[in-house]
Amino acid sequence: MALARSVYHLLFRRTSTFAITIMVGAVFFERLFDQGGNAIFEQMNRGKLWKHIKHNYEEKDEE
Repeated sequence: MALARSVYHLLFRRTSTFAITIMVGAVFFERLFDQGGNAIFEQMNRGKLWKHIKHNYEEKDEE
C-alpha cells in the first residue's frame, strides 16, 4: 500500500500532474505500440520486403 500511496501523492493528487502523467504515458505507449507493430510486421514478412531482397536486383557499377 505504501507504493500505491506514494504514486498517488506524486502523480495523481493534483489535476495538473495527472494530465501531464496521462500525456507522457500516451506518448510512450504510442512509441512502444508503433515499434512493436513494426517489429512484428517485419518478422512476419522477412524475406519478402524490398530492403531484404534489393541486393538481388541491384546492379553494381564496375568502372
